[in-house]
Parts: sequence; structure tokens; C-alpha cells
Amino acid sequence: MAPTSTSTSTNGRVIGLALAGALGGFLFGFDSSVINGAVSSIEEDFNLTSTFTGIAVASALLGCAAGAYIAGRLADRYGRIPVMVIGAILFFVSAIGSGLVFGVVDLIVWRLIGGLGIGIASVISPAYIAEISPRKLRGRLASLQQLAITVGIFAALLSDTVFAELAGGANEPFWFGLDAWRWMFMAEALPAAVYGLIALRLPESPRFLILKDKEKEAREVFARIWPSDDVDRGIRDIYTSIENDRLAERTGTLRGDFFGLKKIVWIGIILSVFQQFVGINVIFYYSTTLWQAVGFDESNSLIYSVITSVTNVLVTLIAIALVDRIGRRPILLTGSIGMALSLGAMALAFSQADVVDGEPSLPGSWGLVALIAANVFVVAFGASWGPLVWVLLGEIFPNSIRAKALGVAAMAQWIANFAVTVSFPPLSTFSLTFTYGMYAFFAALSFFFVFKLVPETNGMSLEEADTLLPPKGSAKKKAAAATTKGK
Repeated sequence: MAPTSTSTSTNGRVIGLALAGALGGFLFGFDSSVINGAVSSIEEDFNLTSTFTGIAVASALLGCAAGAYIAGRLADRYGRIPVMVIGAILFFVSAIGSGLVFGVVDLIVWRLIGGLGIGIASVISPAYIAEISPRKLRGRLASLQQLAITVGIFAALLSDTVFAELAGGANEPFWFGLDAWRWMFMAEALPAAVYGLIALRLPESPRFLILKDKEKEAREVFARIWPSDDVDRGIRDIYTSIENDRLAERTGTLRGDFFGLKKIVWIGIILSVFQQFVGINVIFYYSTTLWQAVGFDESNSLIYSVITSVTNVLVTLIAIALVDRIGRRPILLTGSIGMALSLGAMALAFSQADVVDGEPSLPGSWGLVALIAANVFVVAFGASWGPLVWVLLGEIFPNSIRAKALGVAAMAQWIANFAVTVSFPPLSTFSLTFTYGMYAFFAALSFFFVFKLVPETNGMSLEEADTLLPPKGSAKKKAAAATTKGK
């Protein structure tokens, strides 16, 4: 009984640390979606054109790219915990600054600062979780990051709804005479402060300690959170990983014969771009404005946005449960079909809209059709392309180029996210039917891309994914071949 008790206690400590580290993911989701409930009020107060509205919403994404780029370098120089604290400070400052803005220019500045925090959290939180987790728990604990992001999105939309309801509208005065939409931004200051305080109490990553020749301190951390028989293995694995990384820095290259890059790098880039070009962040950044535009009042629009975010949380749990049982390709292919059909239904619904006072209005049951289609789209995306693209990006690149290729793919994802976010307001002014039809086209195209080019990595070693694999049966054959060769 004693070993079971010790194992349970150890697992509890590791899960607690992983949850604390995942707070960065929560803030990632919160900061990226909190502007949803404030968009209309900002547009009205500052008299913005659709183009400037898009820039204000998307500005955080440029900060994300920069934050993701510098996070790893800062973490390797100063440690994971100090960089977590920096991220928390950026989130806190951005929350207060965004809530007290005087105009669109300083809003963009504060959103850029918040974006830096998002970029840092997108790198540091999953890295820290992976580095303190025993190998038997690593996959499940790593999934906490994606789950935390979806919970953060839900929390942001819920708090937006609460402030708007209490004040009688997002653009109505609330505490201290400040409009409710300003408190929507400032609400983030509380979880940001909590994240910073918790980060200061977390143990440093054992990998970082060994990088700094502090093996004794690394062993002490492992001794507190891991079973004793795993500590030596963990130390050896870290030394091996560090040596592999150093070798990769000297020998790894992304260059290849396929338009200047290796084909597998292009697959990672295109996966990242498709994940954004289906328009998922339009739902999380603009859904409140969207539902108001088709006839729902502000209160109902906010409530529908919250329902959508809850759906996103639940289907992410489904994806986590199925990814290792069903495989990557079948889930992605099913998700592509679901997204294409639901986006097509939204395009059809908006094609029936009447224009009233310059705004689309869906007659009869078409508003309900659009609402259901939007939530089906979130289900299809959240159970497939949302979490699985990140899983594949961690698996399809060989060790020699993994870090570099991941950086390129992540950068492509932020750029694609920015392009979709900044283009939606002018595109929606032009035609919502065209806009959702375009997203449906990319969703359909993603099906053929996965079917023809994306390898199945379930059950494979990371190095086996260095080459494109035939779609059927290759994973098992290669795994068997590798096992036989090893013997």
C-alpha cells in the first residue's frame, strides 16, 4: 500500500505544478478573447472604421509573434520562473492600460504589450509542464495547456457578459464612472497578479538547472515531485536531450529542395496556416459583434458567445481523450468535413440576410441556422484542428530541426491569425456570405491537404516522421521495422 500512497502523492504534486504552470495558458486565452465584448463600444467611442477596428483587435497578435520569438532565449538565459513572472507583469500592465485608454493608438500599444505576454505564455507554460512531468504523465499533463487556453477564453467571455449585464450595457458607466467595456479589460489584472505570485513559489525547471550546471538543485526538485526510481533516469534524459539539442544547432537545417525548404517543414507551415484560415478566431474575437449585426441584442449576443466558449472547452476534452486512440489523420479529416459543412451553412444563412439601416438582418429561422452552424463549427474545430495541429507540430519534425521548424511554423500561425483577424471587419462589410464562403473553401481544401500529404504519427517515434509516409499502415510497419533493426 505504501508505494501506491507515495505514487498518488507524487502525482498530486506534479499535477499541482502543471496546473500552476498552465495558468499562463489561461491568461493566453483570456487576453486574446477579452476584447470580444468590447469591440462594438470601442468602435463607437473612438469612431473607428472597420479597418482600424481590425487593426486594434489584431494588434495583440504581432506582440504574440515577438513574445514567442524571445521567450525561449530569455528562458534559457534567466530561467523559466523569471520569464513566467515577466509574462504576468506584461498581462497585468496590458490589462490596466487597455482599460484606461484615451484612443485607438494607445489601445494598440497596450494590446501589443499583452500580445508579448501571450507569446511568452505560449512557449514557457508548455515547456515548463513538459520539463517537470514524469514521462508516464507527460502527454496528459501537456494537454492542460490547451485546456487552460479554452477555459481562459470562456472566463473572458463570461466576465464580459457579467460586466455588460451589471452595467446595463458594455458602453454604460460602471464602477468609478468607467464604462463597463473598460472593466472587461481590467478584470484580467486579477488572474495576472495571481499567476505572478504563484510563479514565484514554483520550483525552477530541472532542465534549466542542469543547463546551468546545478545538478544538485535539479535532483532536489525531482526528489520532491517524482518517484525516487525515476530521478536518475530523468537526469540522464535531460543530459541526452541537451546534447542532442547542441548537435542539432550545429547540423540541423531547414533548407531543402522543395521551394527552398524541406517538404516536412512546408507541411508544418501549411498546417498552421490552415488552422487559422478557416476563421476560428473570428468566432472568438468578433462573435458578439457578429450576433448583434444579425439581430440579437447585446445581452443575448454575449450569452451566445459564452455558450460557444463552453462548447470549445468540452470538445477539447474529447480531442484529448481520442487523439491516441483514433490517430491524428482520421480526426483531422473528420474535422475538415465538419468545418466545411458548418461554414457553408453560415454562408448560406447570410446570403438570405436583409439589409436594415446598413446592417444585415437574418429573417425567419435563418438566425437560428447561423447560430447552430457557428457552434457546430466550433465543435468540429475544437475536437480536431484546434489541439491536433499542435500535437502534429511536436511530432512531425525530426530532432535535428525540431526547434527551428517549430519556430517557423508558430510564426506562420501568428501571421495567418493576424491576417484573418485584421481582414474580417472590412470583408464582413463587403459580404458576410463571401467571407464565410471563403473560410468554408479553406476548410474543404484542408481535407485534401491532410488526405494527400500529412503523415500519421500515432505510435511512431519522432525521428520516423522525418519522411512523408504512405497514408495506410506505414506507422505500424515502420515501428515494427525499427524494433526489428534495434534487436
